[in-house]
Amino acid sequence: MPIKHSLIAQVGLAQPIRKLFDYKLPTCGEDTLSPKPGVRVEVPFGRRKVIGLIIRLRKKSDLNETKLKTIISILDNRPLIPCTLLRLLEWSASYYQHPLGDAAMRGMPNLLRKGSPLPETRKKYWQLSTTNIDPVLSTVKNSPKQKALLTLLMSLKAVSDKELSKEFSRSIIKRLHNNGYISQTFLDSPKTETNKILNDKTLTLNTEQQQVLNQVSLKKYHCWLLNGITGSGKTEVYLRLIERVLAKGQQTLILVPEIGLTPQTVRRFHQRFSVPLVSLHSGMTDRQRLLAWTSAKNGDASIILGTRSAIFTPIPRLALIIIDEEQDSSYKQQDGFRYSARDIAVMRAKHENVPIILGSATPSLESLHNCHTGRYTQLHLTKRAGHAKTERWKLIDMRNQAINSVIAQDTLSAIKQTLTRKEQVLVFLNRRGFAPALLCHCCGWVAECKSCDSRMTFHRSYNKLICHHCDFRSLPPSECPRCKSMKLIAHGAGTERSELLLQKAFPKTPIIRVDRDTSRKRDFMNSVYRDVKTGHPCILVGTQMLAKGHHFGGITLAVILDADTGLLSPDFRAVEKMGQLLTQVAGRSGRSEKTGEVLIQTYQPSHPSLNLLLNSGYSTFAQSLLIHRAQQKLPPYCHLALVRAESFHAPDAENFLKNIKRKAQELCSPSFKKMIYTNPMPALLERKSNRYRYVSRIEADDRHELQKLLSQLAFEMEKHPKRSGLRWTIDVDALDL
Repeated sequence: MPIKHSLIAQVGLAQPIRKLFDYKLPTCGEDTLSPKPGVRVEVPFGRRKVIGLIIRLRKKSDLNETKLKTIISILDNRPLIPCTLLRLLEWSASYYQHPLGDAAMRGMPNLLRKGSPLPETRKKYWQLSTTNIDPVLSTVKNSPKQKALLTLLMSLKAVSDKELSKEFSRSIIKRLHNNGYISQTFLDSPKTETNKILNDKTLTLNTEQQQVLNQVSLKKYHCWLLNGITGSGKTEVYLRLIERVLAKGQQTLILVPEIGLTPQTVRRFHQRFSVPLVSLHSGMTDRQRLLAWTSAKNGDASIILGTRSAIFTPIPRLALIIIDEEQDSSYKQQDGFRYSARDIAVMRAKHENVPIILGSATPSLESLHNCHTGRYTQLHLTKRAGHAKTERWKLIDMRNQAINSVIAQDTLSAIKQTLTRKEQVLVFLNRRGFAPALLCHCCGWVAECKSCDSRMTFHRSYNKLICHHCDFRSLPPSECPRCKSMKLIAHGAGTERSELLLQKAFPKTPIIRVDRDTSRKRDFMNSVYRDVKTGHPCILVGTQMLAKGHHFGGITLAVILDADTGLLSPDFRAVEKMGQLLTQVAGRSGRSEKTGEVLIQTYQPSHPSLNLLLNSGYSTFAQSLLIHRAQQKLPPYCHLALVRAESFHAPDAENFLKNIKRKAQELCSPSFKKMIYTNPMPALLERKSNRYRYVSRIEADDRHELQKLLSQLAFEMEKHPKRSGLRWTIDVDALDL
């Protein structure tokens, strides 16, 4: 509505600048328009016109108002982003030390960021434009088709565009519309009746599942950690809770860590519910994502299923949030706006006063710690659902195998026995490609990336050497560049090589490889499900994409080819990730009536952490890690942030961090004594894409004090002159060093 007094709009722009920009509101005649926060606007920015989002309105600018530019146009009649979500975005940008405008704009579909209008998702209907129909009928008396259409609208009031097009041509409809005899209107789709929510009968719950459902209340905010072993029926608990929400005409948001999990989850939900469901993930086209986002925003979709960024979707009747595989590192954005979707989901649930369920067979140490401190409530599912039995674990000592052996003889024998029983096998190796290194047998030369401190991985199917850090690609040399020897060998094993070895060992058995290379094919995961669901003997070979949440009922043997990576890494989180990954992979085995078996190949069969996991289970393993973290004052018993810098010249990045540390020491008050700020050190991968990367760690007991320091440091870093392409970022609650 027009108003007489002027206001200043604070607009967020997708710019790497930690500020909002003040603009005058446009006028309409003598009146000034006053849009609400959450609407998009087109504004002048330098010499360009850009799309921004009004974050708030204020009566006065801190700048001289005569120098303020005016908004060019207002793109939305109503806010796209509601106030509650705007407040969440403000909190998120502040906590993760990221520009608010950039965070707010990134939360929207790409087409909206470019200025496209919000699509119409309601159904189009046609109706008469006048109640006095007799003169109109006399006008079209020589056109039987037009007269028939008008007569139909007289009797039915309104007819959907789809139904009308079945009986009448587009030219007839268009002619009547152009003459003003009929008009179009948009109507909401009828809401699903509560007694028609279910497509399929619900499964019978076991005692533990029923106890969990009895404990969970959907009346207000509370965070529940559903700690259930693999195959314990966590999804059935989710479905029962969603059913309660749907019965009240409300909406549910479910996050999954990977796109690959989406088709199976969507299929499961469609089988159970007869309500509108939309997916939101990066594998969709811009148009598909916009339509799904709009359907969620308008309240048309009752179930919203998505990956990380779906947490910023407007959902007007939100009543429940579910985070599946809550421990998964995919929920943490690793570049740009470095947020944790899981942690923001907890804050969103708190802001909107709705319950949230964090589900996992291998909960993160942070979530377990929150249960110990009373912030969350832990719920347990300790038994596999139905007739499934807990899998048996066994270590394969690779020290007894031939050097460079990829698959032990004991492993091959177990695979052969499983296939002979007409059962299926999963082989896991967290390394894609044919071989991790191409080297010279004579002089030891190794193919390395020219832009990174990393070896190139040989991909046999492409006949290419590929750097998995910067994606640099080259043809393998025909001879050694150093000694000119022709004896170049692919050393080590990736999923591609493992696939080839298994094909040679089992030539009559289908081998299905699932990794980032193969999954790029359209509808690939659906085809995998179809092939495996037949129950015919086969071998699935893959990376982490196979370890998370998939239900393959015919698999009775899971093989982990290399369990040692997490045991030897300098990252303090590596052992936790190793335990989670091994447990998740093992959980793919024996999910039906037959007992599953798990074989773990390792050169460290006596490692205490590995044996604790195998002999006592993940829960005891995790408690042991928590005790160690408490003794070492590591997260979750302290709060961690990384300040990263990178440059084409290593001294520039290192000196930048040294200067920032000195500034931090100047800013620190006496209360900052319990803070550790390390000297700059090279990142684990020091050089990437020809940039040298350095990092400083900041650890603090008090989260508020850490945030206060980071906000001040960000301000100082923005003032630092940019030299040699220097870049810096702040990573709060960092997962990777």
